Formats: sequence, structure tokens, C-alpha cells
Amino acid sequence: MTLRPTDSSALLIDGKLVPGRGGVFATVDPATEGVLGHAAEGTAADMDSAIAAARRAFDETTWSRDHSFRSRCLRQLRDALQAHIEELREITMAEVGSPRMLTAGPQLEGPVADLGYFANLAESYSWETDLGVASPMGIRTHRRILKEAVGVVGAITPWNFPHQINFAKIGPALAAGNTVVLKPAPDTPWCAALIGKVIAEETDIPAGVVNIVTSTDHGLGTQLSRDPRVDLISFTGSTETGKAVMAAASETLKKVLLELGGKSAFIVLDDADLAGACAVAAFTVCTHAGQGCAITTRLLVPRERYDEAVQVTARTLSQIRPGHPADPGTICGPVISARQRARIEDYLKLAVEEGGTIVVGGERPAEHECGFFVEPTLISGLDNNSRVAREEIFGPVLVILPHDGDEDAIRIANDSPYGLSGSVWGTDPERVQRAASEIRTGTLSVNGGVWYAADAPFGGYKQSGTGREMGIAGFEEYLEIKLVAESAQS
Repeated sequence: MTLRPTDSSALLIDGKLVPGRGGVFATVDPATEGVLGHAAEGTAADMDSAIAAARRAFDETTWSRDHSFRSRCLRQLRDALQAHIEELREITMAEVGSPRMLTAGPQLEGPVADLGYFANLAESYSWETDLGVASPMGIRTHRRILKEAVGVVGAITPWNFPHQINFAKIGPALAAGNTVVLKPAPDTPWCAALIGKVIAEETDIPAGVVNIVTSTDHGLGTQLSRDPRVDLISFTGSTETGKAVMAAASETLKKVLLELGGKSAFIVLDDADLAGACAVAAFTVCTHAGQGCAITTRLLVPRERYDEAVQVTARTLSQIRPGHPADPGTICGPVISARQRARIEDYLKLAVEEGGTIVVGGERPAEHECGFFVEPTLISGLDNNSRVAREEIFGPVLVILPHDGDEDAIRIANDSPYGLSGSVWGTDPERVQRAASEIRTGTLSVNGGVWYAADAPFGGYKQSGTGREMGIAGFEEYLEIKLVAESAQS
């Protein structure tokens, strides 16, 4: 089978590739603003069919109980996707606007390989724990804890790292024995639809176990969240949308996993290599044009070296020019859409209105006549109370803030509605570890350490979400706990 974009205009419902009842919609290349092609426009009726199929597959098959079969199916899916990796790479660069370099890691190859981790978990996990015999209420009883699949999982995913986020939900959900209905972002429908084609044509995953409904109708996410046949919602996206998802899911008291926004701080302590740390912070905020919830977008530097830090950070940012995703040297590609570029530009205007200075960047790059490009931008002269320093911008925009020592830096880092990630740089191990222990975030990098991996839990504190993805913790989010107590009187 060859994966071609024209083949992706189909929904996956109950094991069949079917057209959307709403026709098709365009998917756009963010680097050229041209229409790449079309994807299936799913409707409320399509979503209803997908949910019904997932419910039947969970209730009427042995999928949830056959651990070795699930493991084999996940390995099949991994191997089939790896066989198509170059086709998927080209589609990902075109539809997502992802730089080629990222597709070798978290934008494609990493998430596909991670399916193997979850396949192994399906077989190696301890599904039963023996608590032994006790005599509660005077009755001699043998007790066992059983771990079981939750049921039907509704997965709602964004456009920025579609493969990573789709597989971070599909992988553990399937490994745990659940069935899935995936509603991907309308900006990147092909990345999801092609998964459906591979599942339908190259794996033994039973009909209804995975269903994929592409659509421009955001109301389908609400429909999925409200439906009583769905047992769990796993959502990744903005905090405001996450609140709406949680409210809709509350009507049926279903379990909700939320991976939401961030405004993570990059702390440079006064004993750190200032130039080196600031260069890393600048490089980081340019990665995938800053379109990552865990990217550090607040740079906290010692006040007495603030001017120096502004200069060295600006120097690095000025050397990183937005480029075409297919260029191997591109770090900062386009943002996903005209709408997202306009949102970023509104924040840049706000920064000036709040009294800030755009030190470098802030414009559409002259070398790109088309495409949704934004120059890497540094904003100085603001404090942590400014909206630009508190709200998620989701672009290649870095706000540099002064701090007055370790305690003040920790205070500023924690003075945020978010708590997703962060970074600390310094040479004194005791000071660095103290900062790491006091910063209230779900992940934290120390002196450039990398926290992303299949076996490493990812998620946030506060308004950055609930629950975890990846690792054992992420796998167990998709499980229920049952206690079986059997009389042992005889």
C-alpha cells in the first residue's frame, strides 16, 4: 500500500474507511498557504456511528481481556507505520509545517516507536495483585485487586504535534484494553486519517476498536464529551477549551484527562553560564515556531545582568530565520494558520501597549512572500504581571524578565496559572535542586536535561491539566480498579 494524500479523505468507523456525510474540507500548507487537498467532513451522525461502534467493540468482543492479542496488534501498527515513515514525513511537513529535523524525533519517528513501549506493557503489566487473606468484620476473606480497561475512550487532539499526541492517547488506551474514538484537529486531518487507513488495511485491530472522525465542527468534541456511551475523555489543547470539555463531561461524571496550556519559565541562576543558557532559551522558543505547550516562553535572568542577557538572547534569535519545513536546516517553520499568526501579532501589539520593547523580530519575514511565518521575537521591559508574560501566545515569542535571586526566581516561576514545565540553569547542585523541588510544574529540565520519553510521565499542575500521559502513570489513567473479595471460610 502507498500512502497518498488523496487516499486520506475517509473516516474510519467500525473497521471501514467511509466518506464523511458532510462532504470534504480543505487542508492547507502553512508554508505556502496553498490547499494541499481535502479530508472527510464528519458530522454528528458520523460521530454517533463511531461511538456506537466503539461501544459494541468493547462490550461484545474479547479485546479488553486478550492482552497478548492487543500487544500483537500494537506492534503491527508500529511496524506498518514505520514502513510508511518517509511518506508520513512528507505529509507531516506539508500539513503541520513541522521542520524536517523534528520529524526524526517527537514529531513522528519517536511517537511511532513508542507504540512498542505500550505493546510491551499490555503483556508485562501486573493485571492482578493478591492482597492475601484477612478477616474484615470477622469474615475470613481472600482479596484480589484487578486492573481493567475503563471502556470507550474519546480522544480529542490538537494540531501542533499531532502524531505524538494521537499516539500518546491511542497507544496506552489500546494497550489497556479500551476502544477509542479519535477526533483530531481540523488543521491536521491527514495525519490522523492516514493512521486510520493503516489500521484498516494493515493490522488485525478489530472493527470498532479504533474510530477516527475528522471534521471542522468543534461541536463533535462536545458531542463526544457528553455522550453517556463514552467512559473517558482524553483532551489536549487550550486551557479554556479544556474547561469546556470538563464541563460537558461532568454531565455523565466520566473520567477526564486534560493536557492543557503552559507559560513555562526558563530560570538562569546567577552562577550559570549566562550566554550559554540564554542561547538555549532562544533556540528552544524557536523550535516548531514556539508551538508547544511545554516550551519555555519566560526567560528569568539575574537583574544585575539583565541588559547583557537581553543582548545575548537577541543575538541568537536574530540568527534564527524562519525557513521552509523541508529544509534540513530549519528550526523555526511557519505557524499553523493565518488565524494563529494574527493572534501572535495581536500579542506583540499588546506587549508594546503594556510598555514593553520588541528587541528583535516581531515582523513577518521579508524573505517569505507567502506562508504563515513570524520572526523569532524577544520582548523586554515588562514584569510578570503583564498579560504577555502570563498568557500563552503559542508562537516564537520570548519574554525576558529580571529576578533578584533564587527565591525571587522561584516565586516568579510559580506566579502563573499554569504549571506544565520549566528549566533551571546553574552550577551549584544544591541551589539547582532546591529550585527544582520548589517549582510547581509537572516536568522540569535541569541544565538541559531532557524529560521527554515513552516511559516518562508528562502532565501539569494547576490549570495545565489533570492526569498524566506516557509512562506507567499515563497507562494507568486508562484503567479501572476492581477489588474482588472471596470468602475463605472453608
